[in-house]
Amino acid sequence: LHMGKTMKEDLTVVAKYIKQLYPPEFNVFSIYAELYHNYFASQAKKNAESHLEDKDIYLLLSWVHNFYPKEMRKDHALAMELDKVKLGSLLPSSLSKELEKKYLDSEEVIVKTSLSRCLDKEIQRWKEDKEPEKLNGHFQSELLGIFVIQSIYSGQKRAEDISKAVGEELSRRLLKELPAFLRSYRDAFEDFKEKSKKHRYYKPILIANINNCWNFREYTEKYMAEKDDSKADILSTLADIENSGFDVLLQQLFVQLKPMYKKFTENKWDSSSEIMNEIIKTTSKHISDFQTLKDPFYHAIVEKIHARLVKEYIVRLLKRKVSLKTPAQQQTLAQHISKNAADLEAFCTSNGSQAMWLNSALPKLAEIIRLQDLGAIKIEVATLATSYPDIRKRHLEAFLHIKANLSRSELKSILGYLADSTASTQPRAPLFSGINVS
Repeated sequence: LHMGKTMKEDLTVVAKYIKQLYPPEFNVFSIYAELYHNYFASQAKKNAESHLEDKDIYLLLSWVHNFYPKEMRKDHALAMELDKVKLGSLLPSSLSKELEKKYLDSEEVIVKTSLSRCLDKEIQRWKEDKEPEKLNGHFQSELLGIFVIQSIYSGQKRAEDISKAVGEELSRRLLKELPAFLRSYRDAFEDFKEKSKKHRYYKPILIANINNCWNFREYTEKYMAEKDDSKADILSTLADIENSGFDVLLQQLFVQLKPMYKKFTENKWDSSSEIMNEIIKTTSKHISDFQTLKDPFYHAIVEKIHARLVKEYIVRLLKRKVSLKTPAQQQTLAQHISKNAADLEAFCTSNGSQAMWLNSALPKLAEIIRLQDLGAIKIEVATLATSYPDIRKRHLEAFLHIKANLSRSELKSILGYLADSTASTQPRAPLFSGINVS
């Protein structure tokens, strides 16, 4: 700092007052500038070749790449004169590269160690079974969700302050550390999930960990190139953590719903409105527990619930438990299904589900039951298959068991039409593919 200040002030005096006292051919400013530079460079080289602490390496590199070329030599009083003098760098390129490697290796180890300690502390917090902190009503772990990103970001920023090239190299290294860290995090989370089910704050801790994934997602999307192999790895690991957490949070609800759905077929769809109200009431109690999820995850879990509610209903329709011979009976069942579908859609939408693609499944099935004209049934089957291309013959055949007044030839004709209409279509989102038909 002293040398830099002295050189800057003295050369300013030379530029303003001294050089005009000599003939132009003496190049007085150039001589002074070279002498000061050579001395400064010799001292920098001497320091670089001695044993330096990490912070000293950082400071020296900052002078070589930043302070000296940008702050001093671009000073408005000196820039024009110094541009005429080819002074070069404070350090030889080979020595500068050697220092950069030492700095990058050291910084990589520091960040890696910091992340490891952070995860250890977080695991310890889980074991203490304390309620996680809340931010804007959402459970979160400030230590893991924020500190890890800050550690990486701060490391990148410090490196960028040396030079763009050094910053890019450290970013590349640290972004390779992130997938490894997240895999360790996922493994620790799985271990906690399996061994700590009786903890008082088990679910809040699960929710906090799901919420943690959002910061990592945002950071990855913002700072990693689409073609970067690590990006897909990171997003896949985050999805594992999120879905694993969702599965546990939803487990109890889905267990409770199973016997309720059985009532539809046991009662041959009599009292179906009461059964659907019971399903909605039970689901509503669970959804209220999920309000502490961050919005994207709240919407995701509600959509999982929405999909499960629709699938379970379809499962009951495919059980071959009900066979109706008259159009009037089929009309009545179609009305029950339509009413249930409307109640289900209203409930899921009011609770934040954005899975609009699910809403037409049950009404279309109800319409197939209601219709009696073979041509109209085929058209409705075709529209169903267009909306849900993963429906297969086995699904439709089980469903059409309800329409006992169809002849074998009519049934074969409808099933053949489905095969034709789905032959070249790939599912947009799976609905029927997750349903087994017995």
